Amino acid sequence: MGAGKSSVGKRVAKALGVPFTDTDRVIAREHGPIPGIFAERGEPAFRELEAAAVRSALATAGVIAVGGGAVTHPETRAALVGARIVLLTVSPEAVAARIAGSDRPLLAQGGLDAWQTIADERAATYAELAHATFDTSRRPMSHVVRDVVAWVTGQQATSATGTARGTTTGGTP
Repeated sequence: MGAGKSSVGKRVAKALGVPFTDTDRVIAREHGPIPGIFAERGEPAFRELEAAAVRSALATAGVIAVGGGAVTHPETRAALVGARIVLLTVSPEAVAARIAGSDRPLLAQGGLDAWQTIADERAATYAELAHATFDTSRRPMSHVVRDVVAWVTGQQATSATGTARGTTTGGTP
């Protein structure tokens, strides 16, 4: 949450000349605002909608930005098998300004402390799924986009701010 997956994903897709899908936006367009879904139907119902949105997006290919919690749902993790997964990370210091005043349901109570708890809980799953990791904390977005595009096209980035492994398509958890 707050790592820039939508902004980076959109620019990576444009650079690669492929479609971009932000599953959170798809859900909001089809089912209403995400905070409302959480409030009215709960997180499990939202995760079901999210899993369906991820499966649909994967069927159309391109670059897909998936919500940070998507990987907590077993169906979503299963759908991501075979996809190249890029993980965008951000430090607590850098994310503080990005999430200030956020309407993100899981951060409504607790702000940065809630973000850190969620990040810690998901870290092992992210590490298991990610084929490449790029930090967005203090780098210009254009540099992050350049490095992701280079990785996707096989010119693997070798900077201290990005690491890559594997060669499999997908989005940013």
